[in-house]
Amino acid sequence: MKSTRDLFKNNPALLEEPEVAELLKYCDELEDEIIAFKFQKSNSKELAMIDMLQEVIKGCNDLEKEQIEHDRFGYEAPKYQDAILNLKTYILDRCREEKIWL
Repeated sequence: MKSTRDLFKNNPALLEEPEVAELLKYCDELEDEIIAFKFQKSNSKELAMIDMLQEVIKGCNDLEKEQIEHDRFGYEAPKYQDAILNLKTYILDRCREEKIWL
């Protein structure tokens, strides 16, 4: 299965279009709802871990996008230390909530 961004790899300029950005955001929201539904349906720790990992990947993708924008437009560089701390906190909080011991 291709990711939504893979669909635009032959024409990356389309990713900058507001409608495409809105569509990608909508797809992300739908993916989140699907994961939440699957978790409710089975109440599985495996699905909780999958959900958590998907959130981590999204965060990494967002950080990559920030870095690309920084390189391209000279915006403020991403704050990796803050991102790492937030990521660690998120993982530990979710693990505690789901009673997943690492």
